[in-house]
Amino acid sequence: MPNLPDAVLWSIPAFVLLTIVEMVSYRIHPDEDKAGYESKDAATSVGMGLGSLVFDFFWKIPIVAIYTAVHELTPLRVPVLWWTIPLMLLAQDFCYYWQHRGHHVVRILWASHVVHHSSRRFNLSTALRQPWTGFTSWPFYLPMVALGVHPAAVAFCSSVSLVYQFWIHTERIDKMPRPFEYVLNTPSHHRVHHASQGGYLDRNFGGILIVWDRLFGSWVGETAKPEFGLTKNISTYNPLRVATHEYAAIARDVRAAANWRERAGRVFRGPGWQPGPRPDGRPETGPAAPEAVA
Repeated sequence: MPNLPDAVLWSIPAFVLLTIVEMVSYRIHPDEDKAGYESKDAATSVGMGLGSLVFDFFWKIPIVAIYTAVHELTPLRVPVLWWTIPLMLLAQDFCYYWQHRGHHVVRILWASHVVHHSSRRFNLSTALRQPWTGFTSWPFYLPMVALGVHPAAVAFCSSVSLVYQFWIHTERIDKMPRPFEYVLNTPSHHRVHHASQGGYLDRNFGGILIVWDRLFGSWVGETAKPEFGLTKNISTYNPLRVATHEYAAIARDVRAAANWRERAGRVFRGPGWQPGPRPDGRPETGPAAPEAVA
């Protein structure tokens, strides 16, 4: 197995440099129509990113063990060659689409991913705002391992995807030429994904390619100016609260649930799920669930 690099670690200097350049650009050419930067918000995003590197180091230990066991059990093998790497990147991007979409429609998964959407700004520092519970993503890439892709190759492809997605977190780039907009995920597409308006909610889940959204009916183009953040924003810059606030909300809702059906719904249904009427037609009791979020 070739020694594949971690593209994220190698790209950290570029992340820092480009973020500084974008920050300075707002100082030199401020734009009232764009969210821009706010020092506490950017510091929180950077802190969340650094924390995710630490926590991911520990989460990877059991995940690598599972992937390795599955890879040893399957008779299939995909060699790492110049022509198989693009195919593996394509497969990873397909799995990423469903992983990303799943993290928007299942509340316990959303509790991890909500971290990335919790900023009301949209700039390159927002790309660094990553969850500390990244272990929720591993099942979505298990099919690749079962089909013979080495776990190290899966990790490499995932790191390439994360590096690509860094530059699309910006308002400084308007729209790309039409062929790029049709095939690739771009800043315009990703601004829609981070917006909190009703028509933009739960759209544009692609990582590198936007064609998955076009194929599976989740694409929406950018028309109205996006309003970034959550439908119910959190007013904190405390990294620990940013990382855990939705888990705490789920725990409160589960404790207050009227029955096991509602408890399961609060965990496994969508973020905005509400219990239906009881058999006698009366509404079930319980606190209101958070609204569906971007």
